[in-house]
Amino acid sequence: MSMKLRTLLLAGGIAVCSGGSAIAQATGIETVTVTAEKTTENILDVGINVTALSADDIKQSRIENATDLSTQIPNFDVKTNIPGAQQIVTVRGIGLDDFSSTNNSSVGVYVDDIFLASFAEMDFGMYDLDRVEVLKGPQGTLYGRNSTAGAINIISAKPSLDGFFADATAGYGNYDTFTADAAINIPVSNTFALRLSGQTDQQGTGFWYSPYLHQHLGKQNVFRERGQVLWRPTGSLTVLLKVEGEENHSQISSGKFFGDNSTTLASCPDFENPAHCENIFGFTDTDKNVFHVSTDHPAPYNVNAFNTTLHIDDDLGWAVLTSVTGYIDFKREFYIDADASPYTISEFDQHDRVKQFSEELRLAGNSGPVEWLAGAYYSWDNVRSYTPGSLVDLLDADVFIQSRQTTHSAALFGQAKWAITDQLTLVGGLRGTYEDRAYIGGSTYYDSGTTTAYPCGAPFFVCPTFENAKITNRSLSWHAGLNWKPSDNTLVYFSATESTKSGGFFNGISFQSEALAPYKPEHLTDYEAGVKSSIGDTMLVDGSVFYYDYGNYQSQTFTSVGAVSLIKLANIKHANVYGLDLGATWMPLDGFSLRGGLGLLHTRLGSFVNTAGSPPVLSTIAAGNKMPDAPDVTFNATARYEHAVLDGYTGAIQFAGVYEASHFFEALNTPYLAAPSSWVFNGRVSLASMDKNWELAFWIDNMFDEHHAIQAVDDGQPIGAGYRMFNNPRTFGVTLSHHFD
Repeated sequence: MSMKLRTLLLAGGIAVCSGGSAIAQATGIETVTVTAEKTTENILDVGINVTALSADDIKQSRIENATDLSTQIPNFDVKTNIPGAQQIVTVRGIGLDDFSSTNNSSVGVYVDDIFLASFAEMDFGMYDLDRVEVLKGPQGTLYGRNSTAGAINIISAKPSLDGFFADATAGYGNYDTFTADAAINIPVSNTFALRLSGQTDQQGTGFWYSPYLHQHLGKQNVFRERGQVLWRPTGSLTVLLKVEGEENHSQISSGKFFGDNSTTLASCPDFENPAHCENIFGFTDTDKNVFHVSTDHPAPYNVNAFNTTLHIDDDLGWAVLTSVTGYIDFKREFYIDADASPYTISEFDQHDRVKQFSEELRLAGNSGPVEWLAGAYYSWDNVRSYTPGSLVDLLDADVFIQSRQTTHSAALFGQAKWAITDQLTLVGGLRGTYEDRAYIGGSTYYDSGTTTAYPCGAPFFVCPTFENAKITNRSLSWHAGLNWKPSDNTLVYFSATESTKSGGFFNGISFQSEALAPYKPEHLTDYEAGVKSSIGDTMLVDGSVFYYDYGNYQSQTFTSVGAVSLIKLANIKHANVYGLDLGATWMPLDGFSLRGGLGLLHTRLGSFVNTAGSPPVLSTIAAGNKMPDAPDVTFNATARYEHAVLDGYTGAIQFAGVYEASHFFEALNTPYLAAPSSWVFNGRVSLASMDKNWELAFWIDNMFDEHHAIQAVDDGQPIGAGYRMFNNPRTFGVTLSHHFD
């Protein structure tokens, strides 16, 4: 193993375990090192479109959850399935068009190298982080199944042996919001260190108000805790143990109701004049305040989660051996008023529990001109759901939905980089995966108020449903690329990559057993070319163009896309996507920086069969529809100026804007199930001591209080209604931070 590679890998181990970002000085602008390819490299040497946000970026831009990442990254969209929860991430038009806890996000989310196996786990917080890396394009070779859209690496700040320090931040804002987080690093000896951190989010007044309940909805009561132990008994061995938990006893809301049934000749829904658009019972909501909702039921949202990760690095001399072991026990409960009205048409009390275990072994080394990595992976996860529901005003019936899904997955993978010349490197990777998934579940309907089960056909064609099946997926993901470095500060790369997202089972309410039949795996092939370069000592730029060939896209291909879906999640045989990503950081003046990104996207679905209506009617949708959650244009820009203002103090002002073009929320491209184009602006002003030990900041998000839909659902007939959800209103507050040495 060469001294260069050994030094690189050991430095990466120290950086990952020390809590500070590893920085490589390419020119006058610092470029963060990343672990996008499972070893530590300068971002200018990685032939992938990857955005790395440092701890300072996360703090200054108030990155608190996945939704906030869209303010920093083009071709990156986030919507929520219910107001206040269930974040769905879409990258370059590829995302999850479902709400089932048994499904997996198409964007692989990894917290300290551990894959989150269920969609239910996506509502995570971000605190005491070293950095966040967002990788675009399929990442099946090194990251495995269910990373067809890309991967998000969330990397915690790690214990350090270098000395005692602590950080604390507290803030207060409108809506009676109090936030606080803290971390303390304790080097017990020259080989042993502890890091303890925690966070709380308290919001006394929710964003939403229900006149039927006479109360606000959306209160937050969240506590998160993390403890880490670092042991480095020798110069070659590093052991890191993390234990983490979350207690969340908060609220969500229902969406903003709209009616589908017209009482006049005008078409419905009509968001400007909603009075003549009603549901099956003649109800309408004429209040145009998008945060005034019509639910008459409280909406609790509770999470209890525990996870632990053991990370071991051992330098064997000829290679570095890495073991990552993870376990998660996650429980979630929430109540959703899916008809968004004061009637009990479709309301559900959902309970999910996810248990998962994973083990990954990696060996990385250097053989002459070839840097190589090989590994093996195994995971097991069990997802249990039970959901009592009420359809009493619609069918005079209650429903009980339950399921249990168990997945086993095993894989062998490897990647090699062969330096053909000093400037040309050939990259190749392969991953073989075996997966089996067993599912049992369905929906049973009861006479309201009794335990008498309805037989098939009564009422309204309702039938109890049941599925007991097992599917097996075998997949081969591959990556081939060529990296060309015409200079030390420029990389040009070309690549072709194929990845797979697992097949599975729909997990919502069902009226026919056919709705629970398994859907097929997705396959995505990406052809991509990109460039990264530092220009002089004041600018970094990166850009890539890509073309996706997409097979068996998993989509809800019907109008009734909410929790009362009338048909299964299905596959659309073919789709294609092409586009452009551009990013730049420029420092024209001392203390002044500009950072921005532009995403251009074109998506096209092939033809598919749709089933909608009551009773269901089959129809063929012609090729040419756009994919859901795929705006043609996204743009983000951040300007920051920092300067000495008082003796021993610096002042900083930061202004950011985010643009997103109009886009649809479902594959049918229904005009009223769409988001308009939107601009949102955020700002931050701060005063800090020269040594950065103290900072007082005032911040404002969505400063112009702009409202736009971020999700829309049509519950279809016979309900005759739907609902929309909107981005958060204007929020503002102050934070005080202190660093202790």
